[in-house]
Amino acid sequence: MARVAAQGARLSAVRWATQHAVAETLGLPRVEEDDLDEALERLAEAQEHMEAALYRRTVRQRGGAPTVVWYDVTSAYLEGDQHERAAFGASRAQKPRKAQLVMGLLSTAEGEPVAVHVDEGNPSDPVTVPEQVHTLQSRFGITAVVFVGDRGMVNAQGKPPLTAAGFRSITALTPPQVRRLLQTQVLRAEWLTTHVHEVVHGAVRLILRRSDALRQPAARRRADKWATRQRLITARHAFVETATRTKPDTGLRTLQAWVTRHKLAAFGPVSWHDGRLRATLDPAAQAEAPVLDGGSVLETAVPQTALDAQAVHDRSRDRYEGEQDFRTMTTGLLAGRPILVRHAPRPRAHVFVTMLAFKGVRELRRALVAAFGTTADDKMAVTVEEALLALARLWLLTYHIQGTAVTRLPTTDDRPTAILAALGTPLPPSRSLRHM
Repeated sequence: MARVAAQGARLSAVRWATQHAVAETLGLPRVEEDDLDEALERLAEAQEHMEAALYRRTVRQRGGAPTVVWYDVTSAYLEGDQHERAAFGASRAQKPRKAQLVMGLLSTAEGEPVAVHVDEGNPSDPVTVPEQVHTLQSRFGITAVVFVGDRGMVNAQGKPPLTAAGFRSITALTPPQVRRLLQTQVLRAEWLTTHVHEVVHGAVRLILRRSDALRQPAARRRADKWATRQRLITARHAFVETATRTKPDTGLRTLQAWVTRHKLAAFGPVSWHDGRLRATLDPAAQAEAPVLDGGSVLETAVPQTALDAQAVHDRSRDRYEGEQDFRTMTTGLLAGRPILVRHAPRPRAHVFVTMLAFKGVRELRRALVAAFGTTADDKMAVTVEEALLALARLWLLTYHIQGTAVTRLPTTDDRPTAILAALGTPLPPSRSLRHM
């Protein structure tokens, strides 16, 4: 409950609970920080059992086992010192000085989370794939499934466990891989259009498509980088003219590092000539750059009879929507990152709690969409975030009258009432509040 409504540490959750009718709603005598620590440890022990139960519920709701699963990985850094089983490494959260754990989420093609796994230390993405294969096969009894993962995960290291299990995969090729296929004429640039195009290449199928919505921003970003490079050169010249102890090679190294960082080195070198910095643009590289703008090439061994080209493309798009949901868990509404507990197995349980909270958010979202629609259809539709803000205005007031405590809910506007009705949780009658 606190992860959905008031993200923070355990102590802040306790304060939040005392300010709301949490103990009364759950039938608890009290809510204390030690209780939350014990609850985390019990959750860690029961995680696999609970995930299995939730998976069976998902199967009942969707009318069968999933045929496509989506998997993504991120890192979760920890605050404080003396963490157990955490490690330093390449931080996806841009926190290189923080110890971290790696967390992976398995979801159905519809985005319903079914399991979350925490890897201790700092494994690379492909190293985490075998554990997911074990989860799907041994714990959920899935023997045939299409595994959708990003290009850094389903690679030469990540594919063998999937192949050994009899699973198929869908993943996107990297730009260098696509360029090699273009150079060997396996693919042609004119096949990258707004319509899905399929090419059979050996034992795999390649699915091509270009998005105009992504093509134009890519061209603008590249033009902006070129313009920024020239502005940096101009600014450096102006600085050199006014400074008396400036070393020319310092500016050159700084600019070359910037060019490398922004992946502009292939378009032309930056050099020092006749006392000035100079940057050139290679016409051939400049002409080749837009070829892949907004384009994607997917690789899969799924038979066409199981998924046609459009279905493969749609399943890949589902992954991008799943990434948005993963961000809801980590940095968005639920703020699962950073992790504020240190002793094992509590960090793992914290990640599991975040997944459970996300399932609750999905239920809230479904109920709100059914009642109010989406913001794409109606700008006044109620989102989960807006619903939580509206419900936060509901406060119980206690009056002491002649030695008797009477609890009342002040009259509210129609918004919270309508939201509660949509969620199937109407306000209790006044007579029940009197005894709270």
